[in-house]
Amino acid sequence: MFDFLEFFRKYYYLLVFLVLEAVSLLLLFRFNHYQGSVWLTAANGAAVGVNRIYDDAVAYGNLKTVNQQLAAENLRLQLESEALRKELGQLQRDTIKLDSLTRAKMPNFHTQPATVVSHTGNSENKFLVIDQGERDGVRPEMGVVGGNGVVGIVYMTGPNYSLVLPINNHKCSISCRVRGQRYFGYLQWDGHDARRAYVDDIPRYAKIKAGAIVETSGYSAVFPPGMFVGKVRKVRNSADGQSYRLDIDLSIDLSTVRDVHIITTPYKPEIDTLRTRAEQALGAS
Repeated sequence: MFDFLEFFRKYYYLLVFLVLEAVSLLLLFRFNHYQGSVWLTAANGAAVGVNRIYDDAVAYGNLKTVNQQLAAENLRLQLESEALRKELGQLQRDTIKLDSLTRAKMPNFHTQPATVVSHTGNSENKFLVIDQGERDGVRPEMGVVGGNGVVGIVYMTGPNYSLVLPINNHKCSISCRVRGQRYFGYLQWDGHDARRAYVDDIPRYAKIKAGAIVETSGYSAVFPPGMFVGKVRKVRNSADGQSYRLDIDLSIDLSTVRDVHIITTPYKPEIDTLRTRAEQALGAS
């Protein structure tokens, strides 16, 4: 109590001044229309500014959820687009729709979301670390895609995290094709630009132009067909001169990718078992 009285005594004149100033301003704005309107305009402007800052902060906080939703929707649309292209091609060859309901179904692939938590490795051997591991059902050789296309393949798994071999790694090889054509090859990184790769072994009679879309071929159990990989930048001769090499501009920027999806298929274990049995049988013979 003594401290309070001492404080009041010391700042008595200042407190009286502030009280009188507040009363005078109240009387000024309340009984003078012009000054009152100026005060209301300024107060409303300040309130609008505060509300805008609050709304921007809330929107920024929701960006992660929005990005995950967009990545999932983009993946769904890519798969659906490939299914529709298949059905359209079949209808053009056969007007009798004996199995139309089966063809209209999506490929038997499942996806689960994941987040890229870090990048590791050197410039030639890059890896991505995602926050899904063996406890989440992730296994090596599962495909990983983002909202803009193929990211890479799961290389190694731990209990809670996995290491992804991205498409701009020398060890990564993905079967690709040119959309609308039957020509396919294996995507390889060019070793220089992180956004560029190439596809070899394209027949010389193939008519492919710059700008053609390159997508997964579906000739493996890792990726379904039709997943966007990139676009043809240039068509040139391969190293042996017997075929074409397609220089590819990759669709995804791995330095900024964060929200991804892991692709799984229930029949991959069966394919792996058959492959192992075949290798054992050939080795025994």
